[in-house]
Amino acid sequence: MSKETLISEKIRAIAPEMDPLRLGMGWKSSDLDKPKILIESTFGDSHPGSSHLLDLVNKASDGVREEGGKAARYFVTDICDGQAQGHDGINYSLASRDMIANMVEIHNNATPFDAGVFIASCDKGLPGLLMGIGRTNLPSVVVPGGVMAAGPDLLTLEMIGKYNAECARGEITPEEFDYYKHNACPTCGACSFMGTACTMQVMTEALGLALPGTALLPAISPELQKTAERAGRTAMALALSGKTARDIVTLKSFENAIMVHAAISGSTNAILHLPAIAHEFGVSIDAETFERIHKSAHYILNVRPAGFWPAEYVYYAGGVPAIMEEIKDLLHLDAMTVTGKTVGENLEDIKNSDYYAIAEEYLRKKGVKKEDIIRPYSNPIGSEGTIAILKGNLAPEGAVIKHSAVPKEMFHAVLKAKPFNSEEEAIAAVLSHKIQPGDAVIVRYEGPKGSGMPELFYTTEAISSDPELGKSIALITDGRFSGASKGPAVGHVSPEAAEGGPIALVEENDLIELDIPSRTLSIVGVAGKEMSEDEIGKIFAERKAHLKPFHSKYPSGVLKIYSEHAVSPMKGGYME
Repeated sequence: MSKETLISEKIRAIAPEMDPLRLGMGWKSSDLDKPKILIESTFGDSHPGSSHLLDLVNKASDGVREEGGKAARYFVTDICDGQAQGHDGINYSLASRDMIANMVEIHNNATPFDAGVFIASCDKGLPGLLMGIGRTNLPSVVVPGGVMAAGPDLLTLEMIGKYNAECARGEITPEEFDYYKHNACPTCGACSFMGTACTMQVMTEALGLALPGTALLPAISPELQKTAERAGRTAMALALSGKTARDIVTLKSFENAIMVHAAISGSTNAILHLPAIAHEFGVSIDAETFERIHKSAHYILNVRPAGFWPAEYVYYAGGVPAIMEEIKDLLHLDAMTVTGKTVGENLEDIKNSDYYAIAEEYLRKKGVKKEDIIRPYSNPIGSEGTIAILKGNLAPEGAVIKHSAVPKEMFHAVLKAKPFNSEEEAIAAVLSHKIQPGDAVIVRYEGPKGSGMPELFYTTEAISSDPELGKSIALITDGRFSGASKGPAVGHVSPEAAEGGPIALVEENDLIELDIPSRTLSIVGVAGKEMSEDEIGKIFAERKAHLKPFHSKYPSGVLKIYSEHAVSPMKGGYME
């Protein structure tokens, strides 16, 4: 592609104000006819995953300049789900993803660029940027912002929920709790467990939008700085190649990402994000795609919360390339990537570089073997994936459970319903021991149309940290969970309560059957007595006739807009 055919030059030719305005912000005359590269990041003093990104933005700008281009820095700061937990702030989390995508669209389409570098670390920043890339179809490369180090004795942030519950029950002292809080986040970067942030860094690389071997680099490492500079150079090559984002990311790319998701026991939030991203790329995937791919996939990554090691150790064991090597017979090795090469070619290039040698040196210093972190495909942690899609009369459109984090005792159970219309009521009941073994804690009106689909992290931690309840009850909700959540937690129940789904009709002591092997979630009885499907159907039809209409507590603002336009969680919860 010649410079004259670049979109920035076409726009410049019809917008005479463009040149003087750019000169007015410090550009040189020689910059005006260079390829223009958008560098969009979530940098801000918002949380450890974004506070360090400005250095990476500037390194990416250096890479663009070295290749003869001109970079423009744009910012759309993300929020921190951790800081939003425990109050209504978490209701804004999922909606923020779509607002970030909207800002990418606005930034690029108002002043079109020839390619982009996108930089983020965390839960909604990365999915939002990826959705924006797909929507604008801008040739793009993504820089994952890296992972923070673990604290003393491998302390990581997801353990704070457990310690919070233990402190509330009087099992540890406030002083002990303060120690954990003050040492859980020793550096910048994404929290060091396979939560949504780290999962989405891995997904970005698996999709082919990040350079090979760049997900989950230590946030304070020189390797990450070099990655950002390389990304700037790669964006220039993409601008001149004529290949758009949709030319690179296809159905094969998403199937690769889901296979990797199974291998790492990734966050259930990926079932919201990947379909939403695919939608923007013009690709159709849904929860059934996850079920199909996960069902016989091998789970091989021994990383928290389902495993033992902090996510910091993934890179030391060889990173995403090492994971893909173990499962490469199941991948589409001909899928294209931002390098201009296929997945298979990238894996070969990695083997012929010093990448594994550098990672291995880190591993040697930690005194850990690669196989402790990334198991061989032939010796997996599990061989039936990590995510299951459940359906039944309680979830006609589906629900999600991470069965790799569920005690075997809870793979099949019939439980008594204890319904609550908010998380606050539910967690109070758990901590005050009103919930007993054999109960099903039902939390509803927490879906996209109900309250923005917040995470119910504190409730899952209160349950999983209780030795008795963690193996004898289930949490069932139309909301979602943190990537740090573990235990028998069923989320994304659809249709949600705010749309009059069956979860809105559940009453005290209805019998709920959870059957993970059969992939079912069903109401099998009323008032503690088992009944036939026909009997239950008649009772629920009568309850629905008397169900009061749902009224949102957000009459204006972002959450009103989001709740009115969000699709089902099973489709990705994006705004139509």
